[in-house]
Amino acid sequence: MRYLLIDNSNTRTKLSFGSRDSIESWHEVIPTVELSEQRLNQALNGQLYDAVMLCSVVPQKAELMERYFSQSPFHNLCHTSKLGIAINYPHPQQIGADRLANAVGVNALYQTPAIVIDFGTAVTFDAVGADATYLGGVIAPGLASMTQNLAKRTALLPQIELSEPKHAIGKSTTEAMLAGAVYGYRGLIKEIISKLSDEMQCTPTVVATGGDAALIAKGLPEINHVSPTLTLEGIRIAATLQF
Repeated sequence: MRYLLIDNSNTRTKLSFGSRDSIESWHEVIPTVELSEQRLNQALNGQLYDAVMLCSVVPQKAELMERYFSQSPFHNLCHTSKLGIAINYPHPQQIGADRLANAVGVNALYQTPAIVIDFGTAVTFDAVGADATYLGGVIAPGLASMTQNLAKRTALLPQIELSEPKHAIGKSTTEAMLAGAVYGYRGLIKEIISKLSDEMQCTPTVVATGGDAALIAKGLPEINHVSPTLTLEGIRIAATLQF
């Protein structure tokens, strides 16, 4: 069975194909603001698939895709989906679909207990217990959002392109901003990992995914793995359970 896997985030919408065993190398990325029936037609021209698994945090775009794929077996991942994990959360309908997909992926592909850190528009931390139970987590501003907001709200600070700082003591405005962003963000990540580990009463496997994962993980031994495709893997695994 060939699944069309869609990761619809606030910034980008990623399309890929997968089977019961793996994700295919083919993929397409569409800026979410540009997602439309026309863009889907262009991306999927000539492609064949048996079912569609959507993971969306943008309700308006999810409705568009539900209409677009109305002639195909289609499922929008949520807390009532077949996930292969339990959920210990007072209001599970409030959990973002991407966070559930990450929990599904880390449970299937890595050792639990685990923490998934997803570096996106926001950075999310999700804890999964040793008994394959989603426990909850943390939401903080994303690294790019923080730096862009700093430039937007100050007259003399520029937009910067994120990279590894050369020094902690910046010798220019850009160097100073890079040091504050990257070193400061690593401090935030390290502290939240520590607090979650304390509450979980264990040393969990920590897996990072998302756009800034590789940059931030480079200086954090607390992060055990970087998995760029973890969310898609979780969507794929959920698809194998759903269809």
